[in-house]
Amino acid sequence: MSRPTDVMSPKIEPLSVPGSWMVTPQQFGDARGVFLESFRGDLLAPHVGHRPDIVQTNLSVSAAGVLRGLHFADVPPSQAKYVTCVSGAVLDVVVDIRVGSPTFGRWESVLLDDADRRAVYVAEGLGHAFLSLADDSAVLYLCTAPYAPGREHGIDPLDPELGIDWPATARDGRPITPVLSDKDRAAPSLAEAREAGLLPDYAATLEFYASLAARSRP
Repeated sequence: MSRPTDVMSPKIEPLSVPGSWMVTPQQFGDARGVFLESFRGDLLAPHVGHRPDIVQTNLSVSAAGVLRGLHFADVPPSQAKYVTCVSGAVLDVVVDIRVGSPTFGRWESVLLDDADRRAVYVAEGLGHAFLSLADDSAVLYLCTAPYAPGREHGIDPLDPELGIDWPATARDGRPITPVLSDKDRAAPSLAEAREAGLLPDYAATLEFYASLAARSRP
C-alpha cells in the first residue's frame, strides 16, 4: 500500500506514571485497507532518553475477561515493553511500583484496540497488566530484554490498595469477571511485595535510565 509523501509522525504523550507514554499512530486508509507505522524507535528516543533496543517480541491471545499481570522484573536490566493490541481490545494498565518514587502506587490505564491502534511504552521498573475486553484479543509486546524467570515478579492486580478500576463489561456489553492464572492469583499485594523487598528502588531505576541514555550517545 502506498503512503502519502508527507507521512505524519505518531503522537507521543506522557502518561501520569513517569516512564510511560501513549503512542497514537497516524493511519492511512483507502478502499484496500489501512497502513500505519506501529513502532518508531527513533521517534521514541527523545522522549525515553534512548532508543529502545528491542531484542524479543511476544504475542498473547486472550479471551474476554482474561487478566494478565501485574508483572515486573528486577532492575537492572528489567524489561521495557512497547505494547499494542493488533486484534480485539484490552485495557492496558501501568503502575508505579518504584519504592521512593513521588508517584509510588499511581496507576493509569489506556484502551488499546484494533480501531485506534494505540501503543503504550512501559519503562523498566514499572508494573504492567491488561484486561482483555474481547475474545481472541491479540497483544504484541516488543521487549528490551529476554524473559528471565528468576528476575520476574508479580503483584495482585486486584489488590484493593492499588484500586485499579477494571471494567466489568466486555467491548460487546457482556459482563466479565477477571480470569487470572494460578501464578497471578497467588501474587502478593503491593504492601507485601514491598515488605519482602521485591519492588524496584526508584533511585536505582533512575541510575539505570541514565546509563541507557549515556550508552546511546555517539
